[in-house]
Amino acid sequence: MPLDNRVKANSFEQNSDLYTQIKWIILARVVFAIVLIFSSLFFSSGENLPLLAQPFLSLYYLATGVLIVSILYIFWLNQKRWLMALAYFQTIMDTFLVTGIIFVTGSFDSVFTFLYLLVIIYASMILLQKGSFVMATFSSLQYGLLIELEYYGVLTPFMEQYSISMTRNETQIIYRIIITIAACFAVAILSSILSIQLRNARKDLKITQEHLKRVEKMSAMDEMISGIAHEIKNPLASLSGSIQLLKEDARPGSHEDKLMHIILRETQRLKQITNDIGLFAKPSKINAKQVDMTKAIEDVVTLFLNTPGTRKLQLDTKLEKNLFITIDPDHLKQILWNLIKNAAESIDAKGKIIIGLGSPRNKRIYLTISDNGTGIDPEKAKHIFDPFYTTKPEGTGLGLSIIHRIIDTYDGMIDFESIPGKGTLFTIVFKNTPSPLTAPDKKQEHNKILTIQGKSG
Repeated sequence: MPLDNRVKANSFEQNSDLYTQIKWIILARVVFAIVLIFSSLFFSSGENLPLLAQPFLSLYYLATGVLIVSILYIFWLNQKRWLMALAYFQTIMDTFLVTGIIFVTGSFDSVFTFLYLLVIIYASMILLQKGSFVMATFSSLQYGLLIELEYYGVLTPFMEQYSISMTRNETQIIYRIIITIAACFAVAILSSILSIQLRNARKDLKITQEHLKRVEKMSAMDEMISGIAHEIKNPLASLSGSIQLLKEDARPGSHEDKLMHIILRETQRLKQITNDIGLFAKPSKINAKQVDMTKAIEDVVTLFLNTPGTRKLQLDTKLEKNLFITIDPDHLKQILWNLIKNAAESIDAKGKIIIGLGSPRNKRIYLTISDNGTGIDPEKAKHIFDPFYTTKPEGTGLGLSIIHRIIDTYDGMIDFESIPGKGTLFTIVFKNTPSPLTAPDKKQEHNKILTIQGKSG
């Protein structure tokens, strides 16, 4: 999947992950402040000076300030609102804290310059690429400005040290600043790449674990459900045939004829349910063949666009070309149609559906279908793949169960993330089938923005 789609998918992760990360960072900051206080006390204990005359007094002030600010961060965190703003704010403030520590410990000769790199690394863990580059920029500007201001005498060196202009030439100053800036941005690049890979790996692991749990749960139902469907199908066929014979003797338009129509209609509905149960229990791969994913998605989207009664909404596609899977085309169409339809039904007013397709790894294809609809309640989310579980008045509760079973039949996986009031993201993982007609490395991406303007139903 293209990087922007993967990052977009990550945006659907629950706020609890960010909450936990921020909590641990605050705890680490408190521990750092306490260590800073005790280490300063240790190194100043042999000088027999009053507290206010100790050379490490500024470090005490900094550490105390860190503890106070950390308490404020905890209050903010417990509100569980604007967590991303909190993450950015405290990380930027940490760059100023590091600059203060460097200033009081010798500026150019300080051994604490590496703390900038720690801030950049943890920023990449919670804020990804954008956050790591923002912190690298802040760190570089602050360090360069600090050294330059001291060199030109605008800032007086702490503790009445000699000016660095008397002990270092301009070439050394520029060299140190360039090396520090290069180190900050190099760490930002590497840590952001690693953090994105780690987050994606965690996401893949979550998809695998959740999918296997559901497969195990469904496997216990297979034999029972298949048996029930078989037992219902035979008497249902006899019932349908008998009603057809009785209907032939009924006078058209009579009360009896109307009742026969109702019975036949409901009989057909029962037949469809038993067929769905059969598909859930034992999907057949006999018609599987190599399918062009991009073309299949475009066909379903076109069909959906022309469906009467579709409300006005925006449908964006970001599809990587030359991606193929082995599947029954009807099964793939059923998967796409159901997920797109569910996404559309979750949108109360004008909204957006985004379909993404990509392959960040040669052996896997990621299909995502997201919407900005009403989302799924956490309690209901636990059961959406359960057979016969539905929140729709006329639903059978087999739609997502069948989709799950079909995907599993082709060694794929499905998972979803939903935030009530913000939307839902379904992610489907398929095995990539290399096409003999196209080179694997010649991949293109094309984007389409389609506006659905259906007739009012």
